[in-house]
Amino acid sequence: MNTPLTPPIFHILLSLVDADQLHGYAIIRDIDERTEGEVRLTASTLYAAIARLVDAELIEEVDAPAKTGGAPRRCYRITPAGRQLAQREAERLARSVAMAREKRLLPRKA
Repeated sequence: MNTPLTPPIFHILLSLVDADQLHGYAIIRDIDERTEGEVRLTASTLYAAIARLVDAELIEEVDAPAKTGGAPRRCYRITPAGRQLAQREAERLARSVAMAREKRLLPRKA
């Protein structure tokens, strides 16, 4: 997988960057809270993206902690390759923001 990443893919990776492991609903909630609702994922969009990320070895499924009652949750964590890709995408986005500031589309940093 190469940059640029789609917003859902980038935000899924961001959710996993500082977490040991998250299940799907926790990823959706994290993205919604972090983006203040700007990026909203449905379960089907999330799990299709997760399948692509697992196939690309950018995230991996891990054993979920035992849960009382209900179906077991599938949990995921980012791999070193996933972290590296997320970092490259963040750097690409930072360059774009810098260009927008140069063109005065955004205010310059103080």
